[in-house]
Amino acid sequence: MNTLKLLHAADLHLDSPFEGMPAGKAAMRRAEQRELLGRLAALVLAEEAQLVLLSGDLLDSDNTYYETGEVLSRCLGSMGVPVFIAPGNHDYYSPRSPYARLKLPDNVHVFTENAIRGVALPELGANVYGAAFTEKRSGPLLRGFRAERTEGRFNLLCLHGEVGVKDSAYNPITEEELARSGMDYVALGHIHKASSLRRAGDTWYAWPGCPEGRGFDETGDKSVSIVTLSDDGCTLETRDISLRRYESLRVDVTGTDPLLAIHTSLPDETVQDIYRITLTGETDESPDLNRLAANLEDLFFSLQLRDETHLRRGVWDSAGEDTLRGLFLRRLRARYDAARDEAERRRVEQAARWGLAALDNAEEVVRHEDQ
Repeated sequence: MNTLKLLHAADLHLDSPFEGMPAGKAAMRRAEQRELLGRLAALVLAEEAQLVLLSGDLLDSDNTYYETGEVLSRCLGSMGVPVFIAPGNHDYYSPRSPYARLKLPDNVHVFTENAIRGVALPELGANVYGAAFTEKRSGPLLRGFRAERTEGRFNLLCLHGEVGVKDSAYNPITEEELARSGMDYVALGHIHKASSLRRAGDTWYAWPGCPEGRGFDETGDKSVSIVTLSDDGCTLETRDISLRRYESLRVDVTGTDPLLAIHTSLPDETVQDIYRITLTGETDESPDLNRLAANLEDLFFSLQLRDETHLRRGVWDSAGEDTLRGLFLRRLRARYDAARDEAERRRVEQAARWGLAALDNAEEVVRHEDQ
């Protein structure tokens, strides 16, 4: 029986700016991304993969640090098997791109044309096809393409693009095109959430998602894929090689101390991870986010705190006081009562929260800005 085992990964986005973090931690995260390449190489060896398909956006832009290029070349070379790269919209191929400047090892093949081309690997019983983005956008690359099937050979396609998004600017692909492609497996990139194994006609396809999150739109488990092709079909297993996770947690603090509520809601191990904690519920006064941050930040690599609590209606009782607080609340209460809808009332409540915090010499803060 013919079999072929490969590693499929995409969307590493090396040298991401991590703009929402302080400069020191952003630099640390970029260094950790380079370490991801070493873990990828170790996985190839541990799984005894015969082939590696990297489906674009390995790099976040063409502004690549020297160290990143050195680590990329070294780790890809250490895999010791054929490696194919299909540049995507972030790392598109051009004469100025890192792929053109870097001296990559002999086992690495980078697709450089915005048209599908093939490479025969008779020693593996495979043909590998692929194409490159040559600018930030790409028209449909698979439209009208079909490869001939050869007995005893697997046809593989490495490509960056979107399936089922008709008007996509990033190589739109249809399931009908996949089914007609003549491929046994299509290794896709671009979508950062893993798809699991899918099938269109006789063609299997998947995108592995990103191997490690970079923001709160990429929370939870991340992975790369180990794909095994045989005469009987295709299997896909995920492997987690990430170091840190992004997680969002909403905590209801109604009737309890916010710090206690957060501690009660947290899982056991968080020190490696990046968290956004949003406080919800009803309170008599704004939670002290500075106090919470000081007590919690050692539990995480990085922490954001957000306050989405509602003030209890009783807070407006102070509007009758002959004080600056009373005058402030009377004006806001008038606007609250005149609000046209719940969204406007929420905005007035938020203004009250900020104003009362300022009057109490407190400050509403977010530890580390949004990414």
